[in-house]
Amino acid sequence: MNFNSSKLYRIPLHYHIIFWLTYFLFNTFRWGSYFNDYVYSFKTNLLGFPIHMTLCYLNILIFMPYLVYRKKYVLYVLAVFSAIFLMVVLKFNLTYLLITHDVWPEGPQTIDKLTLNYTIDMMMGELYVMTFVTAIKITLDFLKEQKRVTDLEKSQLETELLFLKSQISPHFFFNTLNNIYSLSVEKSNKTPKIVLKLSELMRYMLYDTSGKKQSLENEILCIQNYLDLERIRNDERLEVNMEVSGDIHDKEISPVILLTFIENAFKHGVNKNTGKVRIDIDFKVKGDFLHFTISNPTPEITQHKDNFNKSSGIGIENVKKRLELGYNKDDYKLSFKNKKNIFVVKLVIKVT
Repeated sequence: MNFNSSKLYRIPLHYHIIFWLTYFLFNTFRWGSYFNDYVYSFKTNLLGFPIHMTLCYLNILIFMPYLVYRKKYVLYVLAVFSAIFLMVVLKFNLTYLLITHDVWPEGPQTIDKLTLNYTIDMMMGELYVMTFVTAIKITLDFLKEQKRVTDLEKSQLETELLFLKSQISPHFFFNTLNNIYSLSVEKSNKTPKIVLKLSELMRYMLYDTSGKKQSLENEILCIQNYLDLERIRNDERLEVNMEVSGDIHDKEISPVILLTFIENAFKHGVNKNTGKVRIDIDFKVKGDFLHFTISNPTPEITQHKDNFNKSSGIGIENVKKRLELGYNKDDYKLSFKNKKNIFVVKLVIKVT
């Protein structure tokens, strides 16, 4: 963690006041009960606490940022012990002059001058206070830094999810517009119906998929519109069997996740095959999970087979990434199977 002395001021001033006031009262009552003299304890703490605070903030604001984090460790140790020593000398003289000549009543003997035992004992006490306060400050900075990193990671994930989601609509629309173009060149009477269906899909994908989740009912309705579009375009050569079972109400799922698998099935299973083609789609809700299955024939056109075996396309890779970013590992399971020229996608995903 990169220490920055300016971070001190990010902690509101009243927190500093509350901390030192609480510490002062605690110390006053602790030593007052020890000496059985609360007035004496109050006076000595009133004198000692400015010294505590000076050493603590000197360490936090100057010694650590300018020595520790610049790896000047020897200078840091010398600076700390020099500052503590000077403060102990100051504390001894001020106590002697302003409060009492018995400056060390808790010590083994009465003293009226600075001794080695007194100096070592007081220096250890000041070092303890410095260490305690600095540890609190570093802990607070560490927690703030962790929160900042967590928020940044969350923001990056959300940005990446939005980017991945934004890739889907252009990919889908370009494919459909290409199909419309082909039909318009042929002057097909199917073109107006396809344009109408496309407008319904565009309305959904542009305005209803901006959130993190969408209702499962709306997703299935969107898929139904897409299937209607493909039925119009492919006419009698296409057979689509879609089954929906279980309670789909009040269920939510990431937008356009399922539509990508549908589109992929048509891209590889219909567009790259001749003759009659069959697509099977099954939605089955069990408890909190949707069991989604779609199967389509693999491409029969030789030049497309190798590409299909290597990858299911950018859309599938996009979905994999979105699932990794948007769901916990235990919340979904995605599998692919290619058997007897039938490609099957199975997705079990949490929909609550």
